[in-house]
Order: sequence, then C-alpha cells, then structure tokens
Amino acid sequence: MKMNSVLSTAAFQVVLLSFVACGDSDPVQKGTSPAQIVHSPGKTGDALVHPSWSKNATIYEVNVRQHTAEGTFAAFKRDLPRLKELGVDILWLMPIHPIGDENRKGGENANNFIVEPGSTSLGSPYSVRDYFAVNPDYGTLADLKSLVAAAHALDMKLILDWVANHTAFDSDWTRDHREFFLLDSAGNLQPPLGTDWWDVTQLDWENGQSNGLYEAMDEALDYWVREADIDGYRCDVAMKVPTAFWEQARKSLEAIKPDVFMLAEAEEPDHHNRAFDMSYAWHLHHLYNQVSTGAYPLDSLRHYLAHELDRFGSDAYRMSFVTNHDENSWNGTIAERMGSNGDAITVLAGTLMGMPLIYSGQEAGLSKRLRFFEKDTVVWGDYERTNFYKNINRLNHDEPALWNGGFGAFPIEISTNQPDKVFAYHRTLETPKSQVVVAINLSDAPQLVTLPLDGDVHRLEMAPAGAESGLQPSPNPLEIPAHGYAVWSQKADL
Repeated sequence: MKMNSVLSTAAFQVVLLSFVACGDSDPVQKGTSPAQIVHSPGKTGDALVHPSWSKNATIYEVNVRQHTAEGTFAAFKRDLPRLKELGVDILWLMPIHPIGDENRKGGENANNFIVEPGSTSLGSPYSVRDYFAVNPDYGTLADLKSLVAAAHALDMKLILDWVANHTAFDSDWTRDHREFFLLDSAGNLQPPLGTDWWDVTQLDWENGQSNGLYEAMDEALDYWVREADIDGYRCDVAMKVPTAFWEQARKSLEAIKPDVFMLAEAEEPDHHNRAFDMSYAWHLHHLYNQVSTGAYPLDSLRHYLAHELDRFGSDAYRMSFVTNHDENSWNGTIAERMGSNGDAITVLAGTLMGMPLIYSGQEAGLSKRLRFFEKDTVVWGDYERTNFYKNINRLNHDEPALWNGGFGAFPIEISTNQPDKVFAYHRTLETPKSQVVVAINLSDAPQLVTLPLDGDVHRLEMAPAGAESGLQPSPNPLEIPAHGYAVWSQKADL
C-alpha cells in the first residue's frame, strides 16, 4: 500500500459538507463506504435489479431527424460502428412516432408558433399521433428492426423516447378513446396546464386506472419490446405520470425482456424504488451551467453532493450531462452556456457521478442550436472532439470507481489551497481496486495546487492539449491551466 495515495492521505480528504442546521450527518462520516449505502426502500421483496450490462454503460442521445442529411434509421445505422468506437453503450432515440398535424408547431426555437394547415414544418417529435406506428420520415418498422439488430450485433443497446403524459391533438386516442383525456369544463381537449405545449393534449392520469389508460399505455410500451426487440425507454416528463403506472409498466416489460432499462426524465427518488434504473441529474446540470460562469460558487457543488446520497441512495443511476436536445435548442450550445469552462465542466460531468451522456453532434463540437421543429442537420466536419469524449467513455468503462450507482464509488473532495477556483476529488474502490483523481480549474489563470499523488502510482489520463505528453503527474505543486482539468488513475496497489 502506498501511504501517500489519495485514499490513505487523511489530510487531503474532506468529507462533503455536512447537512446545515438539520442534525443529519454525512454517510461518509459513519465509516461506511458510500458504495455500500442503500436508502431505497425498493430493495426489499419485489426488487428492481439493474441489468448486468448497465453497470459501466454510457449513453448517447440520437436526434434522428438531425443526425444525418437523410434523417432516417437506415442512414443512422451506417454511423453505428463510429459510435461503438466512441465508446457508446446505450443509444437513446428521440421519439420515432408519427407527428400530429393539428396545432403543429414550427418556426425558430425562440419564436415558435402554431403553423397554418399544410405547412412544411416537421413539428415536434414529442407530439405523438400514434403510439403503434413509425414516423414515415424516418423509415419503416422493418428499418427500425434492422437498426436495433445492427446495434445488438455491436453489443449496443437501443432505447426509445416515450411520451406518456400527452398526445397530439389528432392522435388515434383522441378519436377513439376520449375517456383517456383531461377535458376542460366545456368537454374540449386542452394542452397541459401551465405550459406552452400547445401542440399536445393532456391525458387524464389521475383517473388512469379506472378509465383504461394504464392498460392501454402499458400495451403500447410492451409492443415495441416484443415487436422491435428494443431494450427499454427514456420516459419524457416522467414525474407528470403516476409512479404507480411506471412500476406496473416496468414489471410488464420485465416479463418480456428481464434486462429492460428505464430512464426517467425526472428527478424523483421514489422512481428508483421499482420503476426506473436512471433519472436525470437535472439540478446538478443547472449547477454546472451556473458554476461555469461564476454565477454560483463552487460551494454549490459541495452542498449538492452532501445531499445526493441521502436523497437517492447509492443504488440509483443518475444521468450526468452538459447538453441534450432541450438544452441545445432552447438554452444554447455548450459554449454559449459555459464559455471557456465547457471542457472542464464536461470532464466534471463525465467523472463526478452518474452515467455520462453525449448528444448528437457533441463529439463534433456542435456549435449551433439545432432547430427543434425543422430540418437542421448536424455539421460533423472532422469529428474534432472525438478523442476527448472517447477518453471520458473509456474511463467510465475501465475504472470501476466510475461505474454507475452502487457499482462505483461516491466522490470525496480533496482540499486545495484554491477552493474558490479549483474543485478536486477522488473516487476510490477497494474491491475491485480502482481510483480516479480529478481536478478542474474554473478560473481565468493557471492555479498551483498540491494533490496527494504519487508519480509511481498515478497516471495522467486526461488534460488539455499540450499537457498530455507525460504519463506521470508533475511534481507537486501541480499547475492546472486556466479553464483546465486533469484526470489521473491509479495503476498500482492501493
């Protein structure tokens, strides 16, 4: 054992901020490995069990319309070998169903509007007209099956985006099952209250068990697993649909495919009891946006992590990201939101906690807001950021300390002499032995920091261009470039 390794150097370990004025103590202080702490009440009896293949998986969001010039399943299928090489394990396809015509939206993202009948606008993929059909713009059911089979042949999984809270105004269900919908006082269909989602109409989930909605939606979800052999779902605004339904649906899907994978676009701890493997780390993402610009101090990250285990336990998978279809189209590119700290925050998102997400075009340095309702193909160029994201995925595959949920290790902060500018931490497992050390500098100047690194043990895995020539870390103190980062792994016994 190297006594000056991070795990053994108590002087450099800082337990994440304790809960303020509430009397709760940090689980790390109790002498229990964070990876062993499970708060989820769902882990008794009829338990949710993550698919074995998911423990070190990474995920990639596919904007089918914009990913290729053709915008089809067949064209996207040709890109699978490249994505496999990038280190992608799960392919999440944005909704693949026919899009409603009534109240269809169009225009630029910031100035969207309901288009006139006959408009050439392609509309929102989240306005679903038929849960049992494929959008003909993307291809046929046979094309989808071929894509799934090709992904499986490369040992990748494929999940579909599912919109359960609402449908298009002219969906099959608004015609044949009016009882499924939440109508206004005059008996008319209405958009989800409190939103500007004028192109969709709200389903009546409060009465979903009695009106037949639970059974009908369950049947639709089962269909794609049985018929197309998909591996699960990303569930849109999952918090707007009762958890009881998601738990029912999960069990039904498991009867068809026991290792189904479910991702919630939500941040609800009870989703992890029995329904979902993974949820969005939305709040953490918003903190990434804020700390990158200095709007929030780095202490906000420390405070967040102090509460993460208490809220979600260690078993829950959490998806960590710097962009996705919503962020890119509505809030801006990585550069717009994070400025010069984009890469440093991306390294943080890829190593701090959770499963890292890459969005269509991110590995090409996507530098524009993709139009949401119209065709707007990603400009791929020479895929300039490929090695950057490949390295993040590689570390998540190869270093058990970074694995998902309870398979990995929770981050422990390393104190530095620049706590307002530099955030440093390690994730360490005893069994299997694995350690990753990360430091990011969000300031405008290089920062000298002292970290408990041994040159015979730790190898530099990632650093900005020009700093990657040496495999061993520089002698302490270490210089972290302005807006820079450094990632080390331990390559000897703890």
